[in-house]
Amino acid sequence: MGLVTKFKKTPYTVDVRDLINRPGTMHERHLDIVVPEDLGAGLVAVKTGSTLATDLRLEAMHEGILATITVVGTASGECGRCLRDIEFRVRVEFAELFGYPQDEAFEFEIVDDHIDIESLVRDAVVMSLPFQPLCRRDCAGLDSETGELLTESPELEPTEARDPRWSALAGFQASTDISTDDDIHAETHREEK
Repeated sequence: MGLVTKFKKTPYTVDVRDLINRPGTMHERHLDIVVPEDLGAGLVAVKTGSTLATDLRLEAMHEGILATITVVGTASGECGRCLRDIEFRVRVEFAELFGYPQDEAFEFEIVDDHIDIESLVRDAVVMSLPFQPLCRRDCAGLDSETGELLTESPELEPTEARDPRWSALAGFQASTDISTDDDIHAETHREEK
């Protein structure tokens, strides 16, 4: 009967065999992770097939291995205002302790001489993506009536939408016979005499 293991090799697994139970030892590694599925589900994401340049500093400790990770990649999608295609650099840094499997529970453990950084990378990258991405800070967006880009058609001024409930007052003309405070005061003074 074979040994049952939780280990599964993925682009996010890192072999740490040379660091196990060697406190004070430190190694640096570089991985180019080809993203197996989109990271992000909003207007922008790090797309499937793109590469995440991942630098790891792995430090052996008595409790496990401390992984300090820097991830750099490219996110793409569309601007939240004008819907143009955009692309921008994503850079995240984080650290996590991967514990030796013991009675003491660690959130992340070393399994079969490997650490799995997938959930850490995914969470850090997705959390760094903007909720409302813009092609540039002063993007004017689209004209609400024509759908044209406001930046390309500056003569298009956003028109003030009128509430149809006020349409009955659209033809209303104010009286041109307006009294001033001086006129009112003069009329009151005459009446007193």
